[in-house]
Amino acid sequence: MAIKLNELKGSPRILLEAELEPVQGTRFQSTGFPDLGAATYTLPDGTEMLLVESSQSMANRLEEICWDQSAGRLTEVLNGLPYISVRDSEGREITNSILESHRINSPYILESTDKSFHDKLQNELNTLEKGRVNLRHFAEVLFRYDPNSLVHGVFLAKKDLAGGRLRLPRTLSSFIEAEDIVIAASGGVKFDGVDPKGDTKKGFGNVPFARDEFAARKITAYFNIDVEQLRGFGLPEEADDLLLNLSLFKVRKFLSYGLRLRTACDLKLVRELEVIKPIAFILPSLETLEMELPAMIERCSDLFARPAVSMVEFDMVK
Repeated sequence: MAIKLNELKGSPRILLEAELEPVQGTRFQSTGFPDLGAATYTLPDGTEMLLVESSQSMANRLEEICWDQSAGRLTEVLNGLPYISVRDSEGREITNSILESHRINSPYILESTDKSFHDKLQNELNTLEKGRVNLRHFAEVLFRYDPNSLVHGVFLAKKDLAGGRLRLPRTLSSFIEAEDIVIAASGGVKFDGVDPKGDTKKGFGNVPFARDEFAARKITAYFNIDVEQLRGFGLPEEADDLLLNLSLFKVRKFLSYGLRLRTACDLKLVRELEVIKPIAFILPSLETLEMELPAMIERCSDLFARPAVSMVEFDMVK
């Protein structure tokens, strides 16, 4: 059975952990950062650690897992969930609030010459222009147009939307760490069989390069569902339950289908996802969640925008 929020009384968080390892071999490539490279650090006890995947990247991956790239739509079990679709003048989808890094705050949505959605959002949030932000009203509006943004977190940075003060932290947050790491140094060469001594600044010639991958004693994916924040949204019970089970679905599906993080970082689940807190919590299977989510979405249909998919036209020529 799917989980209901009222079954988690006294539990402010759901904490989950999953042990991972490379699908093949022992090496993997971590995420990298500008001017930093791999994010390595040392614990006080001397253990060498590595951030394999950041919380920002994981938030995007957990969102992307909801989208069926081959069909160009939400994965079938999430059909009916609202989101914002950005289309060109021919009606072809350019992007949407599920795939955009900044979600509803995407410039393709809020900076388009088509102000229809922007103005609708501004009108529904106009009571928040002054005074303390009513997060319950903000959550209600977000749930209407893009419930995923309440799971992913959102920051509407535009001044004409309550002075740029509208933000909510992530309900579902995640990161992946590796412990007791060692560097697996390697390298290669961009080979030019026509002119090995050509001008490398123009892309010709042979270009040797160094490359660092890693091996680790243990790789762990961490997931944190902020149950207390869900309660604080003040949404109807059916909306609370949908957001909770949508969060669990993202975790389950990511661990089943989303672990190819990079070409050289293809991971697999070593053992069953572990519940750290609350200890008595029984985690629904992916199959259970996929079976029950459609009915949960249908029960929330009166709380959604109509049509569920809001359209914004964006001029790609300008």
